[in-house]
Amino acid sequence: MDFLKSLRLLTDESRVRILRLLAQEELSVADLQEILGMNQSTISMQLAPLKQAGLVDVRRSGQKSLYRVTPPADSEAIFGEVLARGGAEIPEAATDDAALALILARRKDRLRSYFDELAGRFGRDYVPGRSWKATAEMLLRLLPPLRVADLGAGEGTFSLLLAQSAERVIAVDNSEKMIAYGREVIARNGVGNVEYRCGDLEALPLADGEVDLALMHQSLHHALHPAVAVAEAFRVLRPGGRILILDLLRHDFEDARELYGDVWLGFTQVEMVGLLERAGFVGVGVSVVDREAEGPRFETLMGVGVKSPHPPTPSPRRRGEGESE
Repeated sequence: MDFLKSLRLLTDESRVRILRLLAQEELSVADLQEILGMNQSTISMQLAPLKQAGLVDVRRSGQKSLYRVTPPADSEAIFGEVLARGGAEIPEAATDDAALALILARRKDRLRSYFDELAGRFGRDYVPGRSWKATAEMLLRLLPPLRVADLGAGEGTFSLLLAQSAERVIAVDNSEKMIAYGREVIARNGVGNVEYRCGDLEALPLADGEVDLALMHQSLHHALHPAVAVAEAFRVLRPGGRILILDLLRHDFEDARELYGDVWLGFTQVEMVGLLERAGFVGVGVSVVDREAEGPRFETLMGVGVKSPHPPTPSPRRRGEGESE
């Protein structure tokens, strides 16, 4: 529409009131009714020429139609000046703004009530877009570029996730077939910072202090000697490096031995603390981080620890211990 015709539309006080409000927030006809105290037909009649002139746009949101201002690109400054001066001259403008503030506050209250009702149910109820994979991806991006050992990596799903932020990932598994599959996946996807090595948890194919972070993700219960496996993880970490173990809390589902090849039916929290501390880790923390809702209701145990950057100071010997007078 021509510029002059657009300006003529702004000579109507009701239209200026509507445009002032829509310049601040998207509103429905019902919202405008409540704020302006006009009936629906009057508001719709005022919106029609504004929409036709391209001064107002509308979009669907569920069952509602929400209107918003779309100022003309070639005269946006003039348009804004008209609304500002009109607001200063229209007696109802202050009341309109106060009523708009109430409607926006009510919207926030409705949103807050929705989340209040969900409190305590997140993680149990379905929420669109909320998934553990997405959460893991987000958290992994926060990691600094580390050298990571994925111990008992299997086909390497977790290794590929880690590769997005890690400097290098060394995926260790004792199955040649798993290693072959993992290598095929990284080649197919052009991942250059993941290396697969075949080896046992109890004799890792890594040098002393080679990595910054050692991960055991549901692999420790497959080790014949868990204490040896944790000690090996300690060996391959640099001073100040960390270990993170995710495994099963002790359970009595004996079929796991046949179904999943488990050697151990999980570990108690006390056992996990003991494994980490005896290996030499400090700052040890162990907690249950997940409980499955369906039988056999496995629970996931997480253990963390740090390889001290400072080796322990030897205790001073008393006279007579290996010394001559």
